[in-house]
Amino acid sequence: MTANGSTSTGTDQTSADVETPLRKLVGEKTAKALASHLDLHTAGDLLYHFPRRYDERGEHTDIRSLEVGEQVTVLGQVQRTAVRPMRQRRGNLLEVTVGDGSGGVLTLTFFGNQAWRERDLKPGRWGMFAGKVTEFRGKRQLNGPEYVLLGDGSGDGEPGSGGGEASEEIEEFAGALIPVYPAAAAVPTWVIARCVRVVVDTVTPPEDPLPATLRATRNLVGLATALREIHRPASKEELYRARHRLKWDEAFALQLTLVQRKHRASAWPAQPRPRREDGLLTAFDARLPYELTAGQRAVGEEVAADLGTAHPMHRLLQGEVGSGKTVCALRAMLQVVDAGGQAALLAPTEVLAAQHYRGMLDLLGPLGRAGELDGDPDGTRLALVTGSLGAAARRRALETVAAGEAGIVVGTHALLYEGVDFADLGLVVVDEQHRFGVEQRDALRAKAEQPPHVLVMTATPIPRTVAMTVYGDLEISTLSQLPRGRSPIASHVVPAAEKPAYLDRAWRRLREEVAAGHQAYVVCPRIGDQSATAEEVGAIGEDGRRPPLAVAEVAPLLADGPLHGLRIGVLHGRLPADEKDSVMRTFAAGELDVLVATTVIEVGVDVPNATVMIVLDADRFGVSQLHQLRGRVGRGSAAGLCLLVTEAVEETPARERLDAVASTTDGFRLAELDLEQRREGDVLGATQSGRRSHLRLLSLLRDSELIRDARVEAVALVEEDPELDRHPALAASVAALVDEERAEYLEKG
Repeated sequence: MTANGSTSTGTDQTSADVETPLRKLVGEKTAKALASHLDLHTAGDLLYHFPRRYDERGEHTDIRSLEVGEQVTVLGQVQRTAVRPMRQRRGNLLEVTVGDGSGGVLTLTFFGNQAWRERDLKPGRWGMFAGKVTEFRGKRQLNGPEYVLLGDGSGDGEPGSGGGEASEEIEEFAGALIPVYPAAAAVPTWVIARCVRVVVDTVTPPEDPLPATLRATRNLVGLATALREIHRPASKEELYRARHRLKWDEAFALQLTLVQRKHRASAWPAQPRPRREDGLLTAFDARLPYELTAGQRAVGEEVAADLGTAHPMHRLLQGEVGSGKTVCALRAMLQVVDAGGQAALLAPTEVLAAQHYRGMLDLLGPLGRAGELDGDPDGTRLALVTGSLGAAARRRALETVAAGEAGIVVGTHALLYEGVDFADLGLVVVDEQHRFGVEQRDALRAKAEQPPHVLVMTATPIPRTVAMTVYGDLEISTLSQLPRGRSPIASHVVPAAEKPAYLDRAWRRLREEVAAGHQAYVVCPRIGDQSATAEEVGAIGEDGRRPPLAVAEVAPLLADGPLHGLRIGVLHGRLPADEKDSVMRTFAAGELDVLVATTVIEVGVDVPNATVMIVLDADRFGVSQLHQLRGRVGRGSAAGLCLLVTEAVEETPARERLDAVASTTDGFRLAELDLEQRREGDVLGATQSGRRSHLRLLSLLRDSELIRDARVEAVALVEEDPELDRHPALAASVAALVDEERAEYLEKG
């Protein structure tokens, strides 16, 4: 392309392929803009930069739905123009009103004397207009938008005029369906469309990696056809089959990667750790103060069978908050200790590691204190390894681990460091594993002579298609029952802006629970600055919203206000480790009435006497996060209460999300809701590796059936050709679509 966007060819385009740099196809200036603003460098990058939607004249683009602050591209028809002198500076203001056939209108404003624009933007002309939505006197508008006009008309070639050649190109390129691309202010969608047109017309398409038999069985069009039709569909039918084929590529590559990894892992050697009938596990079961649920017993059988094999277990244990996952993990650890090995539990925070350690000590009793005066000589020892241990305590802990005296080791990232050596590491349990990177998990595995068995735990319920796609190389066990004695949790939204009296009532309700002998949590989105004044806490930012409420600012305001006289503690991630542990111990001992905290309490914190939680600025948290948080109350015999305080008004997405959380305690239903509201890339981990991801179209929510079909085909193909040796194009395609770093992220364990 030329500097203004017209096509320029600097090389022989007949030899161009997907690896050809864009500068050789569209010119230096345009290629530089595509690279710097959209991270598009090669012809293949641009081919896989798919439109995010398709507009039809008079359809689909509902101007009424535009939100202030959005960067948008709209398709509209000029209705009228008006020129008036500007009051505060010289020159005229051109106002152009456009509509989209839905009844919505948008004002375009252009400053300065630009008579050519008035001639160009005649009533009746259709165009695509891009810019940031603002509001002036109740009317939505775009100030100085970029635009391209469609149909007849002769612009004079000025940037943004869209006349002449550009209009004809767009018309010929788009036909009835006009693609709208993910764009940038410096590279609007029509510039991308013209560049795509050059690439589609000149680049030799890549070899189709899907076996012909699979394409025929699944009724899939060829790759070259799909890539052409997704950019230049002549009809909705063409567009559907192009998208369907390209989604298949994404799903199939993911499933092949996961199935291959599962296949390879099944061939690794591991030390079998079969169950002993007269060992620690049997003694532990006998001293448990409650009966295991049917779900816990079933999971126990699955895990016991895996541990007894000569190949490493690779299992995900998911269950609602409080469903008893830790007991299942402890029973697995005891089975390994019975078989002469050691087990390590890796926790994401020191608070959680310390809580796991104390909880296991309590459950094991004398069985966990071998070598001590009141310990069972046939028991084992527990060690806690965290970064905040003093030198002497750390040395003692590491000696017991290295000697094999500590059968169970609980720790944080500190377990991964050099100098932490195990005598015989047989099982790694990873709690809330999404908080750990691949390298960290590998570092712990490397401390074993042979690949250890791995049990991954999560309290975040996982929709089936997410489990199949993200955790697809793990066997999955699910705990759906809650143990006896768990109390119900009532949840309510407190609309603080609309009904301030409701917030006053929330604080009174908290005081009532404390007066009844219970304890409470108050959760804030931020840590904050303790020196902030009350005025600064409520200050409104440039975006019209105040900053999220913070622990350091809210705690003193509560102490001086609605919670005056109560014993209030503060907990957040910036506190020194020993102080965090001290605060948690004090709260657990009942010496604090209220704990004002961040989400550091989200997982694992277990204080049965805590019955009420007030989440401030609840709309700033995700669905799964809120579900995890409220699982901290109702853990004893008294019912739990969770109050979600928000300034979000009714019928906004944020308020609807909170209403949904309040309406159900079904974590799996909420996980589906969370999936509906999140970007797919967040779920698939597209940003985990920090590299470009080619996953563009696959929706875990809408494409569940396609994902299941891809899984079936992937299993069949890997069984027949484990390393894809007979399908080199497919192997190359998988490697390109799911690079190795990303594949390790998907490995999950």
